[in-house]
Amino acid sequence: MAIERLDGKAFADMILSGAHNLSQNADVVDALNVFPVPDGDTGTNMNLSMTSGAKEVEMTDSDHIGQVAKNLSKGLLMGARGNSGVILSQLFRGFGKSIEQEQTIDSVQFARAFQAGVDTAYKAVMKPVEGTILTVAKDAAKKAISEAENEKDIIKIMETVAAEASSSLKRTPDLLPVLKEVGVVDSGGQGLVYVYQGFLASLKGEKLLKSDASLPSLGDLVKAEHHKSAQSHMNTEDIEFGYCTEFMVKLEDEKEPFNEEKFREDLSQFGDSLLVIADESLAKVHIHAEHPGEALNYGQTYGSLVNIKIENMREQHTSLLNKQTERTSRKEKNEYGIVTVAMGDGITELFKSLGASSVIEGGQTMNPSTEDILEAVKQANAKTVYILPNNSNIVMAANQAASVLEEKVFVIPTKNVPQGMSALLAFNPDTGPADNENRMNEAINHVKAGQVTYSVRDTQIDGHQIKKDDYMGIMDGKIVATAENHLEAAKSLLEKMIDGDDEIVTIIVGQDVAENETEDLASFANSRFEEMEVEIHHGNQPLYSYIIAVE
Repeated sequence: MAIERLDGKAFADMILSGAHNLSQNADVVDALNVFPVPDGDTGTNMNLSMTSGAKEVEMTDSDHIGQVAKNLSKGLLMGARGNSGVILSQLFRGFGKSIEQEQTIDSVQFARAFQAGVDTAYKAVMKPVEGTILTVAKDAAKKAISEAENEKDIIKIMETVAAEASSSLKRTPDLLPVLKEVGVVDSGGQGLVYVYQGFLASLKGEKLLKSDASLPSLGDLVKAEHHKSAQSHMNTEDIEFGYCTEFMVKLEDEKEPFNEEKFREDLSQFGDSLLVIADESLAKVHIHAEHPGEALNYGQTYGSLVNIKIENMREQHTSLLNKQTERTSRKEKNEYGIVTVAMGDGITELFKSLGASSVIEGGQTMNPSTEDILEAVKQANAKTVYILPNNSNIVMAANQAASVLEEKVFVIPTKNVPQGMSALLAFNPDTGPADNENRMNEAINHVKAGQVTYSVRDTQIDGHQIKKDDYMGIMDGKIVATAENHLEAAKSLLEKMIDGDDEIVTIIVGQDVAENETEDLASFANSRFEEMEVEIHHGNQPLYSYIIAVE
């Protein structure tokens, strides 16, 4: 049976099916992830990103395809993790923008939406690399545009998209030499193919294997925080509007047509301190009212009420006057804040000692989402914030977070912990924001970074034959040493990293390293490089036995 028009309900089913198929095969995508080293987290990142988008879609009770696509884009944006997750979010952001006004779409609009997604994704990437998820998406969209010129059946268009994506995936090793060297296809492209295959299965009415895990429900649309301030000079009886009232309206089509400006203006008659935040399906209201029921009754003319909270501020004020230590007020913003990413409590404390305002737990295999970064910037409570991702796979998410923030935010593209440390040390609170950005960017170019980690699979890369569980010494992203144990790998790595111009070597010890091994490595460094200052810190980081900085 042909489908010549696609509505929101059918598209929502496609999204859930695509997310499910990706989730079922995330471990396969992880196993393909060998670029730039065999660490394996692309499937995890894409799965977390797509699941966040699917959660938004699962809550959407609309057959308007533009609305469903908009909600998908919103969920993907906030949940995007890692480069592939961010690119995935951009693909469907462009897709959604192209059809946001449409109730249903035909085959030509469907094909053009894929192309719009590709255009958006390519613009989001500073230096697009062919042979990746971008290429797979581009080739599939181009083929769909051509097919739609003479084909009205949307199922046929989706068959073309899925088939060409699979064909493009097989060609990725010819475009990205490291893939051919190892003998795999691009992991991000494979993840996208799984999504597209899920789309096709839904359109054709085919049932995928049922997952044991269901998609979790979405929390509040807006986490609006009410900051209570106890003003000791104010008398309780002077409070004109006595009830702090918060509620959400689930907007309904059959009710009064919603206009946010009118809604806010009408509510203002019931009190003060009014805050209204709305999207197409929900409106969040905060108001100080003397008769809360009036505000609730008005809100109900637009839809059903959820998450109602009413507090008597006169009683609160009296209590706060009697308990001065419990008074809270909105903090003045600091001039500067620095948000950084780290794994391991030792590295977290090290960054804080160097001046970091907020440290997000994350790193390789556990990339923080855009929402995680937004929350950390909020906690920094500063007029100007610098974000240090400390991982190349987090830079895009950091840039995406910076693009939606009102604060002045600078992303310093640190790709590892040593670069993050160097950037922190270069920061000078007595200089201007732009000058500090330049200082920190310059600093990360003068530090050599090394890591010792293990391989998750047998492979051959950078001229090294590596067996599963072998240890690799990685310098500035390139494998320069291998050994059967992490101590020997670290010694070989130090030999490769240090030259006559260097002055300081900092060794950060991971959680899998015994104390006697740390002492052995310190003795080796002190005797082998007598003119160098050697610092040892216990980072307790997973995955990396040692992280080394040389300056």
